[in-house]
Amino acid sequence: MGIEFEVKFRAEPAKLQQLDREIPGEKTVFTMETTYYDTPEKDLSCRHMTLRRRLENGVSVCTLKTPAGDFGRREYELHCPDIETAIPMLCKLAEDKELPLLLQKGVAPLCGAKFTRLAKTVILPEGVVELALDEGFLTGGGKTIVLCEIEVELKEGPETVAIEYAKQLAKTYGLSQEKKSKFRRAKELAEGDCDGV
Repeated sequence: MGIEFEVKFRAEPAKLQQLDREIPGEKTVFTMETTYYDTPEKDLSCRHMTLRRRLENGVSVCTLKTPAGDFGRREYELHCPDIETAIPMLCKLAEDKELPLLLQKGVAPLCGAKFTRLAKTVILPEGVVELALDEGFLTGGGKTIVLCEIEVELKEGPETVAIEYAKQLAKTYGLSQEKKSKFRRAKELAEGDCDGV
């Protein structure tokens, strides 16, 4: 189990290209195809939990996220071919006695995302962050909306490393914070709470 600590910003494609050019760091490109799951009664999202299966460059990774503060989330992750096989193992990792009972009802796909991530490792005096430039689509309810965002995720060091780097990035490039996760925006699309095409 790790704590995922990240700050997100809204962006346009030109801004992603600018950051790619101007921010130094080792670069890796991922193709991401994500399916988010929930129970019929939305038990997980009601508890601010996220269950997903993501293909990362074709490799299946199943993840459970639970709340852990304003910018942080507990993240339980394993390589598994499908979400049904992964669920018992994720419940065990999370050590949440209520979770297996909730998930006995079964889960179904709720929404999704398909995007390309250009990730850069940025080494700072006090730690390491990953700068992720994401571009693609969110899907839900048969609709699609554009995804274009920047993530600053802490990899090593105290949380202040990511916060201060994100603040400086926002100031330098005129970025606005995105407070909703990919899942939340895709879920809103699925539930008709935002417009799509």
